Amino acid sequence: MVELLNIDCMEYMATLPDKAFDLAVVDPPYNIGGNSIHAGRLKKGSGKLKNRVLQLMNSSFDEVPLDENYFNELFRVSANQIIWGMNYFVLPRTRGVICWDKVQPWENFSQIELAWTSFDFPAKLYRYDNRTGGKIHPTQKPVALYDWILRNYAKPGQRILDTHLGSGSSAIAAHYFGCDFVGCEIDVDYFNAAKERFDRETRQVAIW
Repeated sequence: MVELLNIDCMEYMATLPDKAFDLAVVDPPYNIGGNSIHAGRLKKGSGKLKNRVLQLMNSSFDEVPLDENYFNELFRVSANQIIWGMNYFVLPRTRGVICWDKVQPWENFSQIELAWTSFDFPAKLYRYDNRTGGKIHPTQKPVALYDWILRNYAKPGQRILDTHLGSGSSAIAAHYFGCDFVGCEIDVDYFNAAKERFDRETRQVAIW
């Protein structure tokens, strides 16, 4: 079952018992333009879809830093974690790094993205060109990437949490992988767009 919630992830996690989820796969705001290296908490109502990717790097969704409580709660409610943006956050040492090679031809954009994991696995590389298709979120990642993550780090039937749903790619992958999934998104515009995308993409296959 896939459940999408228009809610502050901190409020949601506060309602959960310890280790409520087998795995958290999260892509929190990196606060690239701020002074903090900790995750950024989304402002309710920030970021408007009318500008689509909000000039890519000029979105207000990434401005407000979270304190360490976000990570404390994330580690409390999940047995394992995969956290995108590991080079922006203070996290424990790990050898289980994920590197996504974006097959990016433009030198002024990141060629790769890095994810921290709690798994004691050798570092893994995933290569996928994400330039096809329209974006509904500045940090949108492909469904294929989340499908690869689930196949390598999860099992069907497990409970998966995404605290920052964004475009909904993780939810779509979870639907087809066959796990119980909860995705939180505080911004109502992004939430509605992600839900619409999820309904559209899962419904298309169901028709056939």
